[in-house]
Amino acid sequence: MKLTKTFKAFFENEKSGGLLLLFVTIFSLYAANSSFAAAYIGFWEKDLGGHSITHWINDGLMSIFFLLIGLELEREIYHGELSNIKNASLPIMGALGGMLIPAAIFLALNFKTPTQNGAGIPMATDIAFAIGILSLLGSKVPASLKVFLTALAVIDDLGAIIVIAIFYTTSISFLNLGIALGIWCLLFVLNRMKIHNLIPYIIGGIIMWYFMLNSGIHATITGVILAFVIPFGDGGEKTSSYKLQHFLHKPVAFIILPLFAVANTCITINSDWHSGLNHPNAFGIILGLVIGKPLGIALFSSIGVSAGLCALPKNLKWTHILGAGMLGGIGFTMSIFITLLAFKDPETILYSKISILIASVLSGALGFAYLKLVLTKKENV
Repeated sequence: MKLTKTFKAFFENEKSGGLLLLFVTIFSLYAANSSFAAAYIGFWEKDLGGHSITHWINDGLMSIFFLLIGLELEREIYHGELSNIKNASLPIMGALGGMLIPAAIFLALNFKTPTQNGAGIPMATDIAFAIGILSLLGSKVPASLKVFLTALAVIDDLGAIIVIAIFYTTSISFLNLGIALGIWCLLFVLNRMKIHNLIPYIIGGIIMWYFMLNSGIHATITGVILAFVIPFGDGGEKTSSYKLQHFLHKPVAFIILPLFAVANTCITINSDWHSGLNHPNAFGIILGLVIGKPLGIALFSSIGVSAGLCALPKNLKWTHILGAGMLGGIGFTMSIFITLLAFKDPETILYSKISILIASVLSGALGFAYLKLVLTKKENV
């Protein structure tokens, strides 16, 4: 399978970004449990314009991350793996299983309890971490596996966005929502008028973000819907969509996601940290990500192929699909993000984060070891 220039650039950025995320997470955990822990944690809680620095990162900068996700999804739909329904069906089926089975496992343990709202937590996949781990396996990784995992993770993120919009919106201000959507319609008209200058779209996007923030719907949704009014044209290097996507890759991978990671992994690990893991919420998160993800992705992919809805690409084996499913259990960024929306209780959030870290480390280690074994066997045959 031949990889496009855009895909290669995306994969390389995500690979490096994933390794950086690993480094900053380790640093943040160390700092939060060091002699300067109070100053470190206090910095992220510092008030800035009525909100903490962490809040600005989670609701502001993460909107830019979602804008990039939207642009990548749009490109995949028009020119990438999702442009052909036969090619798109396999990662779509895999992503569907990778969301439904983990959520079902979580709900089986937490239904009608105060933590049932966390069902969306194990549904997520961290693109940067998953691709970063896959890249460590080097040139032996088939191109079809890279494409499958990337498409799967992008669709998974779309699913997470839908879950956030539907299930994590408490009350809606229809006036603010109407103004936000009105601005979006205006930007759509500019798109149809073939106005390619990015400035009105960026200014409109910032204003739309403000009204969406005050509408009750999570402000990061602005990034996704904004992406689909940025002029795409033929998708070439001179188009507005390509320029913005290309510009955002490095700031998102090397600034925004690392900032999100350090701000949200200020976890003080006490001597009794494991006591909070003896809870259905922790079990649901860990089992959902470590067991539910690979099970759901492999099972639904198999059902799709058996039913004739999709086909297994050349050089992609079922062992590869299972390995990709294991890496899909690295929830990290998106799982933490959904945790902050699902719960208000600081203790529940703390133990949810610890559970996500444990599950993500387990999933990454298992996925890496399994794929290394599978790919090494193939080389020796």
